[in-house]
Amino acid sequence: MKNSLLLNPVLRQLLLAQPGKLIAGAMLAALTALAGMALLGLSGWFITATSVAGLHASTAIVFDVFGPSAGIRLLAIGRTGSRYAERLVTHDATFAALAHIRVQLFRGWSRPEAASRLLRQPAKLLFRLTADIDALESLYLRLLVPAFTALCAALLAGVALGLMRWQLGVGVAAWLLAAGGGIGWLAARRARRPAIVRSRAIEKLRSNTIDLVAGQTDLVMAGRIDAQCAALAQIDRSLAHADVALQRLETSAGAAYGVAGSVTLAGVLLAVAALVQQQALDVPLAALALLIALTAVEPFAGLRRGALEAGRMLLAMRRLAPRLDRQDLAAPPVDAAPGLHLEHVSAAHAGSRAAILHDISLHIGAGERVALIGPSGAGKSTLLALAARELAPLAGTVRAGRACLFTQRTELFQDSVRDNLRLADPSASDARLWQALHAAGLEDEVRAFAGGLDTMLGEGGLGLSGGQARRLALARLFLHESDVWLLDEATEALNAQTAIDVLQRLRARSERRSLLIATHLRREAALADRLVSLRGGRIVGDARRGTPAYEAALAALRGD
Repeated sequence: MKNSLLLNPVLRQLLLAQPGKLIAGAMLAALTALAGMALLGLSGWFITATSVAGLHASTAIVFDVFGPSAGIRLLAIGRTGSRYAERLVTHDATFAALAHIRVQLFRGWSRPEAASRLLRQPAKLLFRLTADIDALESLYLRLLVPAFTALCAALLAGVALGLMRWQLGVGVAAWLLAAGGGIGWLAARRARRPAIVRSRAIEKLRSNTIDLVAGQTDLVMAGRIDAQCAALAQIDRSLAHADVALQRLETSAGAAYGVAGSVTLAGVLLAVAALVQQQALDVPLAALALLIALTAVEPFAGLRRGALEAGRMLLAMRRLAPRLDRQDLAAPPVDAAPGLHLEHVSAAHAGSRAAILHDISLHIGAGERVALIGPSGAGKSTLLALAARELAPLAGTVRAGRACLFTQRTELFQDSVRDNLRLADPSASDARLWQALHAAGLEDEVRAFAGGLDTMLGEGGLGLSGGQARRLALARLFLHESDVWLLDEATEALNAQTAIDVLQRLRARSERRSLLIATHLRREAALADRLVSLRGGRIVGDARRGTPAYEAALAALRGD
């Protein structure tokens, strides 16, 4: 278990993303706790020593009040400063590490079938990206840092008391590590199951609630609305039971740490009382020992929250690990050879082994334009998915340059026009963005917006007409540095005038690029130099421009 935890790719990514800051944050957290212990101990020693010195005029005159008081002020100021710096450094390092892990997770998802998987399981993948990665924040801030702080506190207590009597120092340090660590370990073990139940219940509750809201009409029509509500109620009860169990464990752990602190204080009190009685220890040092013992358990109590969330952290690490493995992070291959080459390829829908494309061999040279035609279900979109690396073939090989897919579905986001465009090229300058908008026929309209490129769009591009949204997507295509354009029913939902304009702009910008077009429409197929006919998942025809077969195939397609 220990070795598998250390080898976990999630833990490696977390600790190696910002190692310097993570170590500095842990050191500052420990320094803050140690400064607090030293401050209370020195203050107790100073008060006691001052009282004792004041009993006799001779000792009062020679007693140094300036050195200890300066030390108290220094510790108070230093503790405040280290606390601020610790919060700043630990949170900055944690957020930077989590951002790095999110990027790595996206890369892990960027494999064949990623888009279809996202459509099938949006709630699940969103939960991985948010709640599971947020759990890693607790791993560092509430488990690793408090554990290191508690260890340093035990060592400081052991050293401070060991300077008075080595047996006392060793005994207190051993007791603190055994009791403080043991309570945390026991709490983590008992909380693991309810923490996992709670995490899974929250995920199910969110997912089923979204299904209820989004699909309430279908649920009512199918007579399943009451069943869905009952399922939600059952999940909510499970969540409530897990919350109650965790609250009880937190109360029990808090009480256990309170008892451990009392036992520690009582044991040290008896020990120093015996040493004072034997005149092996003076009263101010005895006060110092008691106050250090009083504060030594507090850092261990900080482990309580992390221990209760340990089950959630381990579940998140287990679920994220497969997509953070280095082998999964390898980028999809991009061939240096231009064009697109499929050799004896067979393919199936995502998650299925039943082939819908059979022994497809298709070669498209650099700058060549090919249209895929055929009835619905012939396999045109599947072939485009293969070319875009969104689908892995069952057999055969796919070699392609860098490809970009442009479909009838316009994917725009609730963001500015600028940031929607920069999805294609994050480094693009404003001048290049305007050039792309001009090429797409949208420049004048964007310039007329009050915010220009900074104009905010609603969800799905709300605020733009259908034609404007398609032109914005077209501008994004023009920004993408790709060798192969894959067009899937690119003008299906547009009126004839807008569609013809979009196609003319595509033709003008597609020089030196290979085009693969899946279409039922004559106007789209007319862009192509070749018409490749698909039927039943097989190529049944390949006609070149200027031949009777080409003209006949083109004429058979649906007109405007």
